[in-house]
Amino acid sequence: MAGTSVLQQTNFFSPPADPPQFSELNLRLKEQQCLSLLKRCKNLEDFKKAHTQIVKWGFFWNSFSASNLVAVCALSDWGSLDYACSIFQQIHEPGTFEFNTMIRAHVKEMNFQDALVFYYEMLERGVEPDNFTYPALFKACAWLKAKEEGMQIHGHVFKFGFESDLYVQNSLINMYGKCGEIHHSSAVFEQMDEKSVVSWSAIIAANASLGMWYECLMVFGNMSSEGCWRPEESTLVTLLSACTHLGALDLGKCTHGALLRNISELNVIVQTSLIDMYVKCGYLEKGLSLFKKMTKRNQMSYTVMISGLAMQGHGEEALRIYSMMLEEGLDPDDVVYVGVLSACSHAGLVDEGFNCFDRMKSEHGIEPTAQHYGCMVDLMGKAGMINEALEFINSMPIKPNDVVWRSLLSACRVHCNLEIGEIAAKHLFESNSQNAGDYVILSNMYARVEKWVEVAKIRTEMARKGFNQVPGFSLVEVGRRIHKFVSQDTSHPRCGSVYEMIHQMEWQLKFEGYSPDTSQVLLNVDEEEKRQRLKGHSQKLAIAFALIHTSKGTPIRIARNLRMCSDCHTYTKLLSIIYEREITVRDRNQFHHFKNGTCSCRDYW
Repeated sequence: MAGTSVLQQTNFFSPPADPPQFSELNLRLKEQQCLSLLKRCKNLEDFKKAHTQIVKWGFFWNSFSASNLVAVCALSDWGSLDYACSIFQQIHEPGTFEFNTMIRAHVKEMNFQDALVFYYEMLERGVEPDNFTYPALFKACAWLKAKEEGMQIHGHVFKFGFESDLYVQNSLINMYGKCGEIHHSSAVFEQMDEKSVVSWSAIIAANASLGMWYECLMVFGNMSSEGCWRPEESTLVTLLSACTHLGALDLGKCTHGALLRNISELNVIVQTSLIDMYVKCGYLEKGLSLFKKMTKRNQMSYTVMISGLAMQGHGEEALRIYSMMLEEGLDPDDVVYVGVLSACSHAGLVDEGFNCFDRMKSEHGIEPTAQHYGCMVDLMGKAGMINEALEFINSMPIKPNDVVWRSLLSACRVHCNLEIGEIAAKHLFESNSQNAGDYVILSNMYARVEKWVEVAKIRTEMARKGFNQVPGFSLVEVGRRIHKFVSQDTSHPRCGSVYEMIHQMEWQLKFEGYSPDTSQVLLNVDEEEKRQRLKGHSQKLAIAFALIHTSKGTPIRIARNLRMCSDCHTYTKLLSIIYEREITVRDRNQFHHFKNGTCSCRDYW
């Protein structure tokens, strides 16, 4: 429990030996004066004076006055938790209100374990909690990720009959979400007889905390369908994050509109979230427009804009924004430099990347982290400087971590350098990498040169360690709904029409000289099966679905979880000519804008 002050060692709290003789009415008036003085306190010195008056007149032994003393001292911004604890310990029989106050105060001061200790003391002393006790306790459990304690206290909620209290239920949803128990959050939410806007916000936030972005949008859709809820600002910002991760531009635009309707002035954080959404959904022009209109920008605003430009392959523009940041007097941090180096990497600006790396150390005194070294290895790797990248890693003053070796391994895959790829993979495996993708990359490199025995060894090792290959999937937004396609997918309700469209697309592609690149199918099967497997790549299925269900000329935007293969890249370039569509594909951390048979990456990725 928190420490106590020297006040405990005195008789300061003792009742006066000979209290002044006043009528009961005069005493009540005097007590009201003391309480009024207490409410007007602006700092701890004022509080001590009011405290002195309350003790002097013997009002401390009145539970109402003692409760007010504890609450004002514990919960005021200028208060002292230690001082409040010393007052609390002088109360002979503290009640529910006093315990609730101390629990809330400790949560406010981020002393979450002490808050739980006060609750257990409350129970030991036979003081019954009320519905105001539990929201603060569940907040403490959420911060501590104390799932077991939270579940025990949930049991107490039932014991004391507060399971139907709206505020308790909302805090339970939040606590279970923060502890990663989304099924418990959903169960509490579904069982609520009455929901408030806070209830909806809590379940949306619970899904967001676990990266369940699609579910966030589904819940918000249900909330909107009821038509009687005005979403909070925090909920709309969470929805922006969901749209950002899913590449859902149309839904993001709707959320932007809701923000403008519900909030008179967007703060820097919300404006930055909007910029992040637009650039990561492929609408760079809108993101830049919002950035330029900002009256006040902070470091995060610049970081988001620089990183967004990096993803789009606009390295020169990213460096210009970086220079603007310096001119505005904002000092870059290590995160800004990750964006700057990534911009150089995606755009092939090798010399500029090395200049920025040196400037980071010499001018801004930022010691490079493994992430910065990983960016430099990625920069050299994309440029085909595989040997130089390995030399760079060997000269690093810090031990290379998985990020650095993984960047080299990815570069070796792109440039078909099996020898150095094996070196990178060896380091990853020796570090007990739990990333199944590392094994898959090496396996695919062996498959490309038809070393099927080595492929079998890698796959056997993956099985032994319980690793599963993450299936490739693509998300496409059609009619303000997100549709997900997995490679070789036959589960989608429109599966038949999608594959029929694939057949029509390939018939048209033949006239453009397209020939399937079966080297991208890294399986020991015949050529015909390889061609069939290429047809089922998730990106092609998503494009086919969008072509069926959107009108001519409508842009198509796709988000992928894995890097696209060169066959899909060629395929999509040709489709942009045949169907006269702009097709944007977010390939993990890079964008490809296909238009009139060309790609914004200039085939450099």
